[in-house]
Amino acid sequence: MVRLLVRTGIVLLGNAVGLIVASLVFSGFDIDLTSFIFALIIFTLAFAILTPFIVSVLRRNDASSAAMGGVALISTFVALLITDIFSDGLSISGLGTWVGATVVVWLVSMVAIWILPFLGLKKYLESK
Repeated sequence: MVRLLVRTGIVLLGNAVGLIVASLVFSGFDIDLTSFIFALIIFTLAFAILTPFIVSVLRRNDASSAAMGGVALISTFVALLITDIFSDGLSISGLGTWVGATVVVWLVSMVAIWILPFLGLKKYLESK
């Protein structure tokens, strides 16, 4: 149970880093700090639900391996779209911003989620 909570915290933190970096890189990507936590939760839940769903749809339709490899990017884009629609904490405008923000959020989130456990958290959990 502790590992699940820690993993969830790492994913939330990694997604937060990805969203913040995208807001710093793109002028059409705006974050409202007062409702950012709500937007972060919507994005994380949407991504977590969409990824297995998109994988199953692609497998059912005999999609190519390239499409299967792009599942995380597709999920990131759709999660950003859902968050933009249902949250006041995130606003994205412009086609270039949508495409660029999808790549930046995906890349930065994945790197952050990969690196965060190595910043002392793994040793802390092993000592418990």
